[in-house]
Amino acid sequence: MEFSAQQIADFLNGDVVGNPEVKVSNLSKIDESIPDTLTFLSNPKYSHFAYDCKAAIILVNKDFIPEQPISATLIKVNNAYQSLASLLQLVDSFKKNKTGIEPLSYVSATAEIGSSPYIGAFSYIGDNVKMGENVKIYPQSFIGDNVTIGNNVTIYAGAKVYADCSIGNRCVIHSGAVIGADGFGFAPTEDGSYNKIPQIGNVVLEDDVEIGANTTIDRATMGSTVIHKGVKLDNLIQIAHNVEVGSNTVIAAQTGIAGSAKIGENCMFGGQVGIAGHLHIENGVKLTAQAGVIANIKENSVLMGAPAIPMMQYNKAYVYFRKLPELARTIDALQKEIDQLRNQIKAD
Repeated sequence: MEFSAQQIADFLNGDVVGNPEVKVSNLSKIDESIPDTLTFLSNPKYSHFAYDCKAAIILVNKDFIPEQPISATLIKVNNAYQSLASLLQLVDSFKKNKTGIEPLSYVSATAEIGSSPYIGAFSYIGDNVKMGENVKIYPQSFIGDNVTIGNNVTIYAGAKVYADCSIGNRCVIHSGAVIGADGFGFAPTEDGSYNKIPQIGNVVLEDDVEIGANTTIDRATMGSTVIHKGVKLDNLIQIAHNVEVGSNTVIAAQTGIAGSAKIGENCMFGGQVGIAGHLHIENGVKLTAQAGVIANIKENSVLMGAPAIPMMQYNKAYVYFRKLPELARTIDALQKEIDQLRNQIKAD
């Protein structure tokens, strides 16, 4: 699908500088630009690429003033990066505009399906499922009994949503994700074996949540595991039973959060963070990659390391850690001097 510079400018509330009729059908990076595409410039250090750019249209900030002639048409907007995101969302919506129920899928007679659905082949929709409008469920997905799904939700191929879970509006669940598997609950017995504790709760995803590929969110033992509005989870994350993740928190890949931990709002966790169970992480906390958390964390703290400590404290300690081989040699040398002095004293 082609769009003219004027159409794009109208959509972004921008101003055209150049030919408003020039058309593009794809996008490219400004340092790897190709003809008949749109690119963007938001970082000033890439400005030099604009002067020999091969793209037909360049999205720029309104304060951009060329120092040399530019052959491409410019679209000036308040924020080129945010405008690009809006444009990508528009393009993405065209690509995902599938509708209908494909053959070889199963939809229970008791399921309630909203308008404009897409249900891909080999998908399973269980009993008493309630789906809102414009829900897209890609092939080989499983939606268990009594699941509720809001409007404008996308569930990609091979994702699984177990029975009784709730998915809010505008959520995205990527391939291989599992929502609502049993929490890790086992009671030890006298003979050393373990009895399984039934996990009778569910998982609740509020509005605008995105779950990455192969991420797992366990159902609660009782009550709900809750992922609040606007949370973004990367691929390969484990959220255990009865965890609560606060609104607009973002968590990077391979993070694991143990049972009943409470994560606040607007937190940011790097990759491979580990959080022990039953802890309370307050709002605005930042954890760097591979942080290991074994205690509660106060609001707006920044921690790193394992066990995690405040970043400034860690950086000071790391200065000495880097010098450990040198310090060890110094200690050995001092110990030899002390031994020599002791032997001398004994000889005297």
